[in-house]
Amino acid sequence: MAFEIIMPKAGVAMESGTIVEWLKEIGDDIKTGDAILEITTDKVNMEVEAEEDGVLLQKTHGEGAILPVFTVIGYIGEAGEKVEIASASADTTTEGIIDTGNNKASVKSPDIEKFSDAENDIYDVIVLGGGPGGYVAAIKAAMLGGRVAIVEEGRFGGTCLNRGCIPTKTYTKNVEMLETIKKSRQRGITISGDIKQNIEEIVAYKDMVVKTLTDGVAGLLKSHGVAIYNGRGTASEDCSVHISTGDVIQGKKMILSTGSIVRKLPIDGMDNKHVLTSTEMLDLVEVPKELIIVGGGVIGCEFAEIFNARGSKVTVVEMAERLLPMMDRELSEALEENFKNKGIELVLGKSVKGFKTKGKKVEVTFDNDDSRSVNKVLFAVGRAPNYTGIDALNLEQDKGFVKVNKRMETSIENIYAIGDLVGLSMLAHSASKMGEVAAENALGHEKIVDLSAVPSAVYTVPEIASVGLSEEDAAKKGKYTVGRFNFNGNGRALASGYMDGFVKVITGNYGEILGVHMVGKGVDELINNASNLMALEIPADEAANLIFGHPSLGEALMESLADSVSACVHLPKK
Repeated sequence: MAFEIIMPKAGVAMESGTIVEWLKEIGDDIKTGDAILEITTDKVNMEVEAEEDGVLLQKTHGEGAILPVFTVIGYIGEAGEKVEIASASADTTTEGIIDTGNNKASVKSPDIEKFSDAENDIYDVIVLGGGPGGYVAAIKAAMLGGRVAIVEEGRFGGTCLNRGCIPTKTYTKNVEMLETIKKSRQRGITISGDIKQNIEEIVAYKDMVVKTLTDGVAGLLKSHGVAIYNGRGTASEDCSVHISTGDVIQGKKMILSTGSIVRKLPIDGMDNKHVLTSTEMLDLVEVPKELIIVGGGVIGCEFAEIFNARGSKVTVVEMAERLLPMMDRELSEALEENFKNKGIELVLGKSVKGFKTKGKKVEVTFDNDDSRSVNKVLFAVGRAPNYTGIDALNLEQDKGFVKVNKRMETSIENIYAIGDLVGLSMLAHSASKMGEVAAENALGHEKIVDLSAVPSAVYTVPEIASVGLSEEDAAKKGKYTVGRFNFNGNGRALASGYMDGFVKVITGNYGEILGVHMVGKGVDELINNASNLMALEIPADEAANLIFGHPSLGEALMESLADSVSACVHLPKK
């Protein structure tokens, strides 16, 4: 299938652009990210990059042409491929338009009636795994008219709802409440008596939250007519699934959403009873006097907050030179300072060699042969793809993950894979979007997934959030600009008593937003605004002209955007 090259919308007010120069000729090989042509608008000159591999099949407009945004200006495809894509009529509705990133193509909507094979009991789509990617894929496929089945061994919601995002966020809310109580005196509120935590009640509340959400997912699936099979599924290349209950179901297409498992390393003593995973830590009702957390990533840092607030003496060990090594360095530095102020010890640049029982404790040995004994260890060095039920499939892999294209297709025809299993972005919301894309493609649509502006957050207190390139990565690409605004200059933050943190915006040569990084109260919500600005390709100068409500934490984003273009009125003159 040929892919369209379009006149991009490089700004909110942009209505047209001019082709300055074609940088590729018909027949030239093109790789994703290659510059194809140069365009100019009333504000910027920019290069249009390829979003797919292939060869340049056709130029529909030459140099000097002034064209409205989204006009098709060329096609990329396989060598010798004939371009046969119908042009949209003036009265084409959105039903006939598919969105492939910036590509807009007029196509015939799939005939929903063809997705009906009830007579011979064949499902249009079988989804293996009911996590945030799998259950969304199943519901989306059902909404599109497909006959859908989902196979799940445990409770719906996957790691996120049962053992990850939701349980930990339930616990970090307690941390936040305790910090609010500590700050109450400076606001004229006196709370007398000891503040006590009943861990059993805290765990029970977490269980209630999880059950409410997982039961809700099951209800959603039933309401959309998705057939639910409870049991362990084993997939075959012909899209059939053998279920541990004895059922065998057949599908035309299959979506693999088996998620991830706790990553374990070949370290001596990994099976020590005092060495726990994040799953076991969530149900721990005792408060270990001393706790070592191996891994300074998202999981380790969130648990450090939780158990520090419960009274444990927490030490975080990270083999990299800083916490959150995959995020912007300033975010790491801010978190390290926060942890030190709370009494959380950091051991950075060291790895663990082994664990050994020593009395009622566990002795942890480091790579320099130093050791210390603690009550419990949380081993949290990330997650690995879960091949349970699909290990017999001859799936092509990339660094241990299932390899897929932008349509979420695997190396086996009619089989798609999504979520943590493919390793593109191991976040629940990324899995959900992949699930939607896979479901649409399985039912005859043409969709690709764009993960270039996916936000992420670390739910420490205060929170940390990020989207796009870090400053370090931006520096590798060339010239960039940084805009910054601290929350201690934000009215709502001051009024609320949460002045710590900042918003940092990184822009490129033409004012395009490359990345946004935040530390502070509520930035887990605020980062979505930044992500939307990037996804809509709104330049920093235009974004800074948007009106944000006052007083709001969101104004810090507006001010940092303005600062990136030297237009921030609430910062001293530079």
